[in-house]
Amino acid sequence: MTGRMTGDDAIRRKIEALATTLTLPTVKRALGTLEGEHPSHRRFGSDDIMDIRPYEPGDEARRIDWRTSARNGRPMVVHRQRQVTSRVWMLMDTGREMTGSCESGEMAWQVAANGLRMFAALSLRRSDDISLVCADSASITRVPFHGGFAQFEHTLDRALERPWNHARNMDALLDYARRISDRNALIVLATDEHALGEPQLATMRTIARTHPMVVIDVATINPFVARRRAVADADTGRRLPALLINAVSASEVDTHRSYLAAQLEAELQAGGSTLMRASSSEAMFRTFVHTVSISLARTGFSTRPATVVHTRDTAGKAGDRA
Repeated sequence: MTGRMTGDDAIRRKIEALATTLTLPTVKRALGTLEGEHPSHRRFGSDDIMDIRPYEPGDEARRIDWRTSARNGRPMVVHRQRQVTSRVWMLMDTGREMTGSCESGEMAWQVAANGLRMFAALSLRRSDDISLVCADSASITRVPFHGGFAQFEHTLDRALERPWNHARNMDALLDYARRISDRNALIVLATDEHALGEPQLATMRTIARTHPMVVIDVATINPFVARRRAVADADTGRRLPALLINAVSASEVDTHRSYLAAQLEAELQAGGSTLMRASSSEAMFRTFVHTVSISLARTGFSTRPATVVHTRDTAGKAGDRA
């Protein structure tokens, strides 16, 4: 059992500061662009048009406004700011594979959880309804949550106080996401880089056709990089023999992981979804700020430039698991 999270107070303070520093219009624009602005189906709901421009290759087809396009004689993309409460589904992979270590010394589930906190901080600022779902091979549980950000943190911490002795079941978690009936709900999926293969990508393509989606992808430590510490497999607990740790194997693993990450990003972008990949909570925070800044730039909304994103961090502590 991993126990309660410790050592991430600084990151939590940064998350809280980000949510309180950004103005509500900024939060709405940032999240709205990540989601793909959509009209409200609620009675008396209204939408303010933020931007109208010609369709460009790479734009999502669902953003085309056909009436505006007919008037202009060519496809036009309309960005709208929603004026009603929406729903965010946060799906957390809680399989034992998520106890794998990152280069920062954190476990993958800790980085993933902080990624969810970042979205929760902004979503709750916008008065969204949040649903938290945790899943492994033994169960899929929707965790009840009502309240503000402090209550969300407490709920998430309690949900992650678990033995972590069941394998992941990504297919079941994605099937849960596919069955979410609210087509306008944002889906935030938190897992690690080893969870998503071609079968899962096919399901994610289906989900992305009907729902805006963000994937929090945690990069774990490369076990073949020579370090003065023991590295064990997160699933079996077996330690990697020292004779296998060498620069050639480490380079091959890095190359393979980079290829898979690029493939995942291309798949998600093609479906209009967003990938946030990092190997530590600090790097995830920078990635989040960078992503929000880009989304604001797309709407012509100015903000301070984000720090350049780096997803590789310093070495972690002894006894980590990959």
